[in-house]
Amino acid sequence: MAEVKYEITEKLGVLGETGNGWTKELNLVSWSEREPVYDIRTWNEAHDRMGKGITLSLDEIKSLKDLLNSLEI
Repeated sequence: MAEVKYEITEKLGVLGETGNGWTKELNLVSWSEREPVYDIRTWNEAHDRMGKGITLSLDEIKSLKDLLNSLEI
């Protein structure tokens, strides 16, 4: 399997911690030297191993923000 190339260009924040010490984070990540996208996934402390996650474009993150702001939580 080919190695995944990525660079965390900006760490935006930690959303929580899993039971094994990994953290779920929102970051800007450049995958395969492309433009950075918003990325939510779990990372180990060294950020050299990751779990499955989701990437969002700027428009998608704005829609998510609007959606979350409209909820009564």
